Amino acid sequence: MSYLVGQWGTGPAGRSSLAALLGHPDLELAGVVTVDPRHAGVDAAELAGSGRPTRIRATEDPAPLLARRPHVVCHTASRSRDVAGEICRILESGTGVVSDVLPALVHPPSADRALVRRLRSACATGGAACLTLGPSPANDVLPLLLSGGCLRVHGVKVTRFTCRDDPEAAARLGFGGPLGHRPRIVRPGGPVRAWGPVVRLLAEHLAVPLDEVSETYELCPAPEDIGSVAKGTLAGLRFQVSGVLRGRPVITVEHVARLRADIAPHWPAPPPGGTGGHRVEIDGEPPWRMDLAGPAAADPAAATALRMVSAVPAVAEAPPGLHTPLTLPPFTGRRRLR
Repeated sequence: MSYLVGQWGTGPAGRSSLAALLGHPDLELAGVVTVDPRHAGVDAAELAGSGRPTRIRATEDPAPLLARRPHVVCHTASRSRDVAGEICRILESGTGVVSDVLPALVHPPSADRALVRRLRSACATGGAACLTLGPSPANDVLPLLLSGGCLRVHGVKVTRFTCRDDPEAAARLGFGGPLGHRPRIVRPGGPVRAWGPVVRLLAEHLAVPLDEVSETYELCPAPEDIGSVAKGTLAGLRFQVSGVLRGRPVITVEHVARLRADIAPHWPAPPPGGTGGHRVEIDGEPPWRMDLAGPAAADPAAATALRMVSAVPAVAEAPPGLHTPLTLPPFTGRRRLR
């Protein structure tokens, strides 16, 4: 079956999503909505950086896209003024949504109740499904699959490794800043808001009644001048978001970011043969450890977009309501093998 799909948002994730949509044999692009005036009027293929012109141009007006009644819209416009309102408008029109812009909805039961009621009402009105995804199955599906091979589970830990020296990543992570300054990404409450839903999603499916979700972080200085990053300033960042049960962290999502591969050698090392990737560890009987190299380390926007596009058929066929990757059939590379 072929699915008609719209793209809402033309930032890094949106452009990667467009490229994946245009290259998928079972998906037809219905239209592109942009919140960036610079992209209005630009052909979808040009935004995607691939292929021949589509004659579908990005527009700031969503009405033409919704009038085509696509099966699903990929919503990646994180800088919109009213993200929830946009998603509700799509759902109320009868179109499903797969998105990455409201992290709390990775685990709807723990999200803001008013937001959840609003979105569930929109799903019911339009008879449409809504799915919010994180960037990697290493954060949700894979830990639970591995846990199924245990007699007992004492703890779960997912670590993401990155080694980034590009200006955008440096700014987001605070590289080059003074060690006495807390980077924006780990300001109080920030890690729990962004990654706490993943921890709660895993806890729900492991039937673990968490007492709380906590956050910690560590900083590491540059041992010498590294490009524009001066010696002694921030060159490594490690933070953890943990679900705590009876005073013990039992489910942890961790991010280890380095400016250069040799920074903070006392921190966990990435999978062999690379500077990034994921590690999934199950402290259990028996214990499990899975090392994964993949695009999330080098290009998280592309990794998220590919997963979103793969989820389109499942969202199009899903019953109305808010979903997670664990309430839908697996997203696979169906029709990608050529």
